[in-house]
Amino acid sequence: MDEQGKRSSDEENSDARLTTRSVAVNAAIVAGAFVVSRILGLLREVLIARQFGTSPEYDAYVAAFRIPDLLFLVVMSGAFGSAFIPIFGGFISRGDYQKAWRLASTVLTYTVLVLLIVAQLVFLFAGPLIGTLIAPGLAGEERELAVNLTRLLLLSPLLLGLGAAAKGMLEAQDAFTLPAIAPVLYNVGIIFGALVLAPEYGTYGLAYGVVVGAAAHATIQFVDLGLRGWSFRPSFDLKTEGLGMVAWLMAPRIIGQAAFQVNIIVMTNFGSRLGESRVSALNYAYQLFMLPHGVLALSLSTVIFPLMARQFELGQLEQMKQTLARALGPLLFLTFPAAIGLITFRESIVQMILQFGTFTEESTQLVATALAYFAVGLIAFAVVEAITRAFYAMQDTRTPVIAAVLTIAANIALSWFLAPVLGHGGLALSISITTSIEAAVLIAVIYRRIGGLGSPLLVSVLRTSAAAIVMAIVALWISGPVAEATDPTDGRSIWSIGLFLFALSTAGATYLCAAWYLRAPELLMLLERIGSRLPGRATS
Repeated sequence: MDEQGKRSSDEENSDARLTTRSVAVNAAIVAGAFVVSRILGLLREVLIARQFGTSPEYDAYVAAFRIPDLLFLVVMSGAFGSAFIPIFGGFISRGDYQKAWRLASTVLTYTVLVLLIVAQLVFLFAGPLIGTLIAPGLAGEERELAVNLTRLLLLSPLLLGLGAAAKGMLEAQDAFTLPAIAPVLYNVGIIFGALVLAPEYGTYGLAYGVVVGAAAHATIQFVDLGLRGWSFRPSFDLKTEGLGMVAWLMAPRIIGQAAFQVNIIVMTNFGSRLGESRVSALNYAYQLFMLPHGVLALSLSTVIFPLMARQFELGQLEQMKQTLARALGPLLFLTFPAAIGLITFRESIVQMILQFGTFTEESTQLVATALAYFAVGLIAFAVVEAITRAFYAMQDTRTPVIAAVLTIAANIALSWFLAPVLGHGGLALSISITTSIEAAVLIAVIYRRIGGLGSPLLVSVLRTSAAAIVMAIVALWISGPVAEATDPTDGRSIWSIGLFLFALSTAGATYLCAAWYLRAPELLMLLERIGSRLPGRATS
């Protein structure tokens, strides 16, 4: 190799190292904020569980959240997620800041207008929507409460949607800190509602806290955007450069986002028909399930998405494929033990986190059952999250949408079949199975699209799976006695908490030892990095 070629190769390797380091730092920031947000989310759930348990009143509150969540995910998150970031980021990467800000203002204007119109329609027809579509099994009083709470909570998708818009604009500029902090403030608002307002106003107090948290979520990010030179200028100019492409990408994304939320609505609909407490139990279990999913899959996928979008924009398909493969390896290495932990220690987890106040032993059993069935699909959820972002980065929103829409019919059929057999646990299992189907479809398509992700990833998955099996055997062996020891019916003790933590540590250590013995690449890489930072090793 001549001197010029050697310099070029060195520069490419240096750029790759810088990119990897940047991804790692940003992922650490996002993951750290996710951890804080999820911890606050757990505190929020503890306070709510203590106040309401799995009561019919809380069933109504959960049902009331479904339509506002749908509006937020479909109208705002759909527009400012996969559809907006690639186009906006393309302008930023080329230095066309004026075009980028003009596009942001125009897209924001139209999406807010659409959201306001849809929200007005939901306000008028909240009664029939709750009674026929969302939760037909709710009793009369709870149904009326759900209708009133739905109307109040319609403020949250607008505020959270504005936050999602700001999030997209900031992350497209590799600014991840405040978008990661914003959900923390959202949880703080809900905690305020649960701790201060709920004792006096009931579930209305929770709803007030949601609105306060959503306002804080949007405000902190728009302040940062203002400091970066952007000011919102309402625009209805259909000729705004990039608007047509955003609309083209957004249409299938809206369907895809709606598909996931429709599956949650299907779960709520069937759950309300199974009797009191089932809707609440499914919601608590889903929130616990989302803790590892948020910390692992969402944080990593959030960081790699704008990077892959830029790589695709610049024609660096091979680099984009490597980015995805390098992200999937560590993601699966961490997700496998998380799934096993949720399944095997489900009862102890619910006992230690939620069983306070009005949250009874019966509530624990209901939530633990659903949690185990949700956890079956944790790996599939992680894979879908990461690979879907790769499709979005390639400006292909149709493939994920087709896969997501297919899951709706499958989920309805499975829910109808499994609910009479497994109760509300069958509804959670249906979500896991249909997400696994979605993951399989996306893997098959992306394999054909970019030629696979390389044999190192396959080797990593096989070794990780084997280590996870060893962990599962040990965890199953000790989980029963641990659940008996952590039962808070006769009171809590430091000993029971210590035993619970020791059991989790034992299962985790078993996994790491098995992974080391099997030479799992992610663990070896981590140990190598730690060793290189030890005194006497850095300069050797």
